[in-house]
Amino acid sequence: MEYIYAALILHSAGKEVTEDAVTKVMTAAGIAVDGSRVKALIAALDGVNIAEAIEKSAVAAVAAAPAAAAGAAAPAAAEAAPEKKAEEEKADEESGMAGLGALFG
Repeated sequence: MEYIYAALILHSAGKEVTEDAVTKVMTAAGIAVDGSRVKALIAALDGVNIAEAIEKSAVAAVAAAPAAAAGAAAPAAAEAAPEKKAEEEKADEESGMAGLGALFG
């Protein structure tokens, strides 16, 4: 993750994301650098528009927020359902008792 963070820091600063630049950022942060991982990151970022990727991920996060909210609402609705069912059963019992009273006049 820290390799990606280094690339994002460079991008945010308007610097070119290169092996040397990522290595310098990580070294400055006191992180041991694995050269093969830096090379893999730079290769993976080849041809990627970082600003566009960030924008797309932000849009995806916003789109996912309503789904997450709906997921949070589902347990609340499930909790409310037993209460409603209990109220309906109580009403049924009361109406049943009224019917029995009519039998005995």
